Amino acid sequence: MSNVMTVLGPIDTARMGFTLVHEHILVTSAGLKDTYPPIPRQAAIDEGIHRLKEAKAEGISTIVDLTTMDLGRDVRVIEAVSRASGVNVICATGTWLEIPRAFRMADPDDIARLYVREMREGIEGTGIRAGVIKVANDVGGVTEPGEIILRAAARAQKATGKPIITHTWAPERVGDQQIRIFEGEGIDLNRVCVGHSNDTTDFGYMTGLLKKGVWIGFDRYPSHRPDVPDWKARTETLKKLMDAGWMRRLLLSHDDPMTMLITSKALFAERIKRNPDHVCFIKRRVLPYLKDLGAADAELQQLVVENPRRFFEGGK
Repeated sequence: MSNVMTVLGPIDTARMGFTLVHEHILVTSAGLKDTYPPIPRQAAIDEGIHRLKEAKAEGISTIVDLTTMDLGRDVRVIEAVSRASGVNVICATGTWLEIPRAFRMADPDDIARLYVREMREGIEGTGIRAGVIKVANDVGGVTEPGEIILRAAARAQKATGKPIITHTWAPERVGDQQIRIFEGEGIDLNRVCVGHSNDTTDFGYMTGLLKKGVWIGFDRYPSHRPDVPDWKARTETLKKLMDAGWMRRLLLSHDDPMTMLITSKALFAERIKRNPDHVCFIKRRVLPYLKDLGAADAELQQLVVENPRRFFEGGK
């Protein structure tokens, strides 16, 4: 028996079921909920419940909410949505791209201790514990502050055994830079998923990462911007990796924010227009297309049920 930590407490990994490994219930900015309480928390809760009830009705059992402190993580919102929807939610410690000034020249060990505390004791005095570590590097690659965060995450991973899921910019092969740092820290790369790898169709980049021993995330569906591969090209690349023998190292999700306050209303409306299926897109579109491409039902089950479970269990 193996457990995974959710916002409602630990559950047996056998109960994870159909799992999406990279989603967001509420994306905002750090501190707003305390400094400006009128931020629409209840509206975010209502929207999250609506979305996840719809997902649960279609067989989705668990999501991983990778909203970190600098993305305005609000664990009470996440808790309320999970409790009311019946969907398991695993929340994250770590840091995204809005690296706090106090972290930019800090010792990675000092930051690692903060991440460890959120996994062992709880977040902001709530007792709600994180079950995964999130880090991010984007266009331009790993910056000096970004490297500090990667090293802190690696050290927190070694201390707790919890997995790491990264945000990357695949067109610039940023995952390669992240893995070099993780290798230098000596962590088990089997506990790392290099996220957003399907923002490219570069098969060599993906297989190079996989040969290092990491998992890769096909965790942006559909396309989030017009200059990256569309959802069918992403799925065809996914099937190519499956056929090449990498099926057991692939994780699926959308990176779909249910409420998003860090972009304009117009851009967020455009994002919704591109994906009216929200967190059901993979279930409704991607899996049927994989079947059209020749995937068997057992392979689809592997992708969305067995792989996430094994990733959180630490299985190879």
